[in-house]
Amino acid sequence: MTDDMTDLDRMLHAARAGRDNLPEALAQRMLADAAGVQASLTPRPVPGRDLHAHGAWRALLAALGGWRGMGGLATACAAGVWIGVAPPEFLPDPAQLVLGAQTETETLGFYDLADIISEDG
Repeated sequence: MTDDMTDLDRMLHAARAGRDNLPEALAQRMLADAAGVQASLTPRPVPGRDLHAHGAWRALLAALGGWRGMGGLATACAAGVWIGVAPPEFLPDPAQLVLGAQTETETLGFYDLADIISEDG
């Protein structure tokens, strides 16, 4: 190790050099617990109920992630409408873009482009 290493560098170097192995029994318990949690989160099919027999809307709802997914889509839609109606200052106004209104902005201050081009160095 070099002299310019800080205490944090020394601790990180020691942690990389001396990796402890995870006991096999602990790893198996962790994987079994994770599988149990995953199994509890997946929806269980109801016997005798075909998803497509109830129409395209239920299939679409299931494909989008249920009501949680629909809630997220509704929130994103509302945020998009709000940003479209009242955009922040750094975004262009969509009403002006759609209606074709042209505005002049003075980016060069009181200088004219011809004056700037004609000036020396």
